[in-house]
Amino acid sequence: MKAFSSSDDQPRLRADDFRLLRDLVNDHAGLHFDDGSLYLFERRLGERVAALELGGFDEYYKYLRFNARGKAEIEESIERLTTKETYFFRQEYQLRSFANELLPRLAEANRDSGQLTVWSAGCSTGEEAYTVAILIARSGLFQGWNVRVVGSDISRRNVATARRGTYRAASFRTTPPEIRREYFVEEPEGVRVVERIRAMCHFGQLNLLDRTRAALVGRADAVFCRNVLIYFDMRSRKKVIDNLYDRLTPGGFLMLGHSESLLNVSTAFELVHLSEDLVYRKPLAARRWDGSSP
Repeated sequence: MKAFSSSDDQPRLRADDFRLLRDLVNDHAGLHFDDGSLYLFERRLGERVAALELGGFDEYYKYLRFNARGKAEIEESIERLTTKETYFFRQEYQLRSFANELLPRLAEANRDSGQLTVWSAGCSTGEEAYTVAILIARSGLFQGWNVRVVGSDISRRNVATARRGTYRAASFRTTPPEIRREYFVEEPEGVRVVERIRAMCHFGQLNLLDRTRAALVGRADAVFCRNVLIYFDMRSRKKVIDNLYDRLTPGGFLMLGHSESLLNVSTAFELVHLSEDLVYRKPLAARRWDGSSP
C-alpha cells in the first residue's frame, strides 16, 4: 500500500523513515539535519519516490541501501537536499582582508616558486571561486605566475553551473559596477565570466569527507570554506578540518564563515588577527600532508 496523502497524491514521510534516511545521508556525506527537516526531506525527495515508482519512503530507503543504483541515487538525494544560495563578493569585509593583507603575504612567501593555489571548498555554483580569481587578478601581484583557483562541491549540478560560468542577476547583488563591466560579459543566456578569469579556475565534484579525493586538489596556499561547516555534525566537522589542514601548505590560511569557528573542532591552527577579520593559519613548523617536515 502506497504511503500517499489523499489530498495531493504525494508520498508522506513517517518519522521513523525520516530518521533512517537522515542517518544514511549523514553516513555518506556527514551532513546534519535536525528533526525539523522532516518536511524538507518529504518535499524534496518525494519526487524521487514517485519517479522511481516506489510505494513510499520506506521502499526508497531500501532502494538506497540495496539497489545496484542506490549509490547514484544517494548522490541525487544529496543534490536535492543541499541547495543553497550564494553570490559574487559575499562577505565583502573578509574579501577585503584577503585582498589587502593575505595576498601580499602569499606573494612574498611564494616569490621563489611563482605558484599560487587557492581552494574554494564547498564552492556551490562557483561565484566564490570566480570572486577569488578576480581579486587575485586585480592585485597585480601574480603576473606571470602559475595561479590556480580550485572550486569543489558535493553537487554535480553545482559544479556544472560553475564550469559554465554564466549567471543571472541575483548573483550580482553586491558586485561593484566597475567589476561587472571589466570581468563579465552580457550574453543571451546570462552574464558570463570573462575568459581570462575562467582560465584560472578549475572545478570538480568532491565530498569533503573523502581524504583520498581531496588529495587531488594538491597543496593549497589558502582555503575558503565559508558557510559549509554549519551543515556538518561535530564528528564530520573535525574530519573536514583535518582534511583541509592536510591540504594547506605550512603558513597557509583558512577562511571560515562569519558564524563559524574551530572552537571544539581543532587546535592545530594559529589564529591570525587582520584589520577586519580573524583567519586561521597552519603553523610554519607544521608537518606537511605527506608526513615530512617542511
